[in-house]
Amino acid sequence: MLQITARIFVDDLDKALEKKYNKKLHLGTQTESPAEMVLLKKYLAEKLSIKVNGKSSTMNFLSKELEGDVLVCYLSINGVSKISSLETYNSILIDWNLEQQNIAHFTILGEKQSFLFTESSTKHMLKF
Repeated sequence: MLQITARIFVDDLDKALEKKYNKKLHLGTQTESPAEMVLLKKYLAEKLSIKVNGKSSTMNFLSKELEGDVLVCYLSINGVSKISSLETYNSILIDWNLEQQNIAHFTILGEKQSFLFTESSTKHMLKF
């Protein structure tokens, strides 16, 4: 199984989703609605994807929690036994702010690598 944790400033995420879906959102608050969770999951599925060994993989949204002003989203990809390549697409918040930068840390079999996703660089390939 692959475990994915996305840490996103909740105010920026609310603004990005508001712009995309023309709805005011209140993620991580007591007034958050089930419909807002649907939009969050839809947005993450569109803006974050991973191919394992060249095959598109379905990410399962597990849960989320608010840590201060950061919404932490937990996702997983099941059925991964061996990884020879990992292709990641990440454009979270980039449609809202073209200067957005997303730092991703990958730890596979104890080996850690980091990559910076930007408007001009939304895909990254790791080979093992």
